[in-house]
Amino acid sequence: MHVKELIQMIKTRREMLQVTQEDLADLSGVGLRTLKQLESGKGNPTVHTLEKLSDVLGLELKLVLKTKKND
Repeated sequence: MHVKELIQMIKTRREMLQVTQEDLADLSGVGLRTLKQLESGKGNPTVHTLEKLSDVLGLELKLVLKTKKND
């Protein structure tokens, strides 16, 4: 899943729970400006930032790393 899809999922969940951007920023410890930039498609969040937002919204963030095979 791409970062844009993750952010869209976070935004959709936030809206579904009727949580404002301000409240999510306060509860997660992520800056309001950062959150607004992410939701508008700007910025490149760290895994830590995505994790903080996901935790507040009751989402689980899983990271899978794969080894690339050289043929």
